[in-house]
Amino acid sequence: MTIHLIKEIDKLKKMLLSLSAMVEESVQRAVKALDTRDAALAQRVIDYDVEIDKKEVDVEEECLKILALHQPVAIDLRLIIAILKMNNDLERIADLAVNIAERAAFLATQEQLPLRFNFVQMGEKAQDMLRKSLDALVNLDVNLAREVCAADDGVDAMNREAYLAVQEAIRRHPDRMEALIHLLSISRHIERIADHATNIAEDVIYMCEGQIVRHHTEDYRQAGRPT
Repeated sequence: MTIHLIKEIDKLKKMLLSLSAMVEESVQRAVKALDTRDAALAQRVIDYDVEIDKKEVDVEEECLKILALHQPVAIDLRLIIAILKMNNDLERIADLAVNIAERAAFLATQEQLPLRFNFVQMGEKAQDMLRKSLDALVNLDVNLAREVCAADDGVDAMNREAYLAVQEAIRRHPDRMEALIHLLSISRHIERIADHATNIAEDVIYMCEGQIVRHHTEDYRQAGRPT
């Protein structure tokens, strides 16, 4: 690898980490806005998305420039392919944070409904998966990446619980249908954030080992479960 290519790849890594920090902050704010019923904070998440979109385009353009100018091979090529995929997942996570924020802003105007499901707790679990997937990226930690993959089942289960809780609440409060549908959407958006965090973790494994693991989901989830 030439000195120039090393510098370009280091620059690209820093750009991706900067985007990662922005996206993580956006998710944290969205969940907090939901928890505190803070419409102003929700609006900040929505407004911030413009900056995230610009950063995502910058990362993609940098990847394409390196591919065109340096024609990397082997591990360097694998790294750039992984970064391109992670970049897309991060942008989608930011969009999902906006979706949550938009619904949080609406719910802030509504009377709170007692539900037997904690949406904030679900959001925090997805945040934890995202944080660990990014830590796995920074440290190239395959074991931590596999831990993220194993955690996805838990968020999926919580999404199913949320559906049942909302279904029950609709029967008891049919006049609150709109607010409850917003809550159901939030659950789905959180579940999708967890899916994208899992994708990032899978790409860390690919980056480190050259192994495509997305078709071996059950194997690494079983490996991540306590015996």
